[in-house]
Amino acid sequence: MMKPIRPPPTNFVLNSLRVRSPCRPQCLRANPQQCRTFLRPQRPSTRAVESLNVNRMRTESYDYYVRRRTFLLCGVVSGVVGICYTSYLLVQRLRKPTKFDSGLPDKLDPFSTDAGSKRKTVIHGEDGRELVPTGNSTIPMFPRLLDLAVGAEEGQEKVNGVEYTLVGLGVRTVSFLGIQVYMVGYYIATQDIAAIQSRLVKEINPIATTLVANEKDELRKALLDPEKGEKLWNDILQEVRPRSLFRVVPVRDTDFHHLRDGFVRAITARSRSNSHDYGDEAFGEAMKEFRALFNRGKVQKGRELILVRDAVGRLTIIFDDGKTGMGTIGRVSEERVSRLLWLNYLAGSRVASEPARKNIVEGIMEFVERPIGTVATQVV
Repeated sequence: MMKPIRPPPTNFVLNSLRVRSPCRPQCLRANPQQCRTFLRPQRPSTRAVESLNVNRMRTESYDYYVRRRTFLLCGVVSGVVGICYTSYLLVQRLRKPTKFDSGLPDKLDPFSTDAGSKRKTVIHGEDGRELVPTGNSTIPMFPRLLDLAVGAEEGQEKVNGVEYTLVGLGVRTVSFLGIQVYMVGYYIATQDIAAIQSRLVKEINPIATTLVANEKDELRKALLDPEKGEKLWNDILQEVRPRSLFRVVPVRDTDFHHLRDGFVRAITARSRSNSHDYGDEAFGEAMKEFRALFNRGKVQKGRELILVRDAVGRLTIIFDDGKTGMGTIGRVSEERVSRLLWLNYLAGSRVASEPARKNIVEGIMEFVERPIGTVATQVV
């Protein structure tokens, strides 16, 4: 039996027959807040998703992690540098010897400032000797006074020897690494200091017997000037001829050949610049004698080598071998050899030890600030 066909609903028929207007704007079917009207502009979307920029977010995230990584790397590098530097300081501190029950400071400067003037730092050893600190840990002290029979003239000096007073000292270094070779000190016979005082004071002020502060500065500049200083010391060594010596003490094991090579190079360099005064055969023979004196073996650390220049300019070399004591190696009578060797430490554009040259100049300043002839009677 067939079922009767039911007619469609009236509303469905009416809706299907309703004609839709093609001109109706689409915004009317959207959110009324997003519709643009004639009098009201379109409002931005209130949904957060529509304002996101994925590329910008990715760039910002990458920059953040790059900055974070850089900051962490800087922290790591700083920490490693700090640990290395602290370890270095600890190693240096542990290697430095510690002195107990000592009344002396760890480091003493050869000069100390007293009332605006530099003066030698003088301390007294256990045996009562006057000592001057060098600032070097290997050779910590130099005696302020030396007594040697070398260079003695007639009279009581033949019995007691000549007293030499320390003027200044310094360390000799080689190569750009500053490797220390020896400590060197310049001594002048105490009785001859007055002659040097007079010559230096008259150089600045012909009518004075002592120099004031500004005159001392003028003399200091002259002594440190390569040309003026060399001329002034050359005149003193030739005309005044004070008895003096250089005390050389190695800070490491070396040999006579190494010392000889340094001395000979210095003398040769200065003699070549003035072939008129140093180009004769007598000077050449004297240099051969000088070289022959150093045909020896080792020079151990701490052993004394003393170069003495007497009143006539004769050079005498004395050495302490540690077995027989101080003994004379030999002599060179030619005055020009010792004069050029002395100038290698005292003046010129290049000296064997710049610290020693400056220290010697300060020692000279200590002399000229006192009246002429009073240094020999000075009580330290």
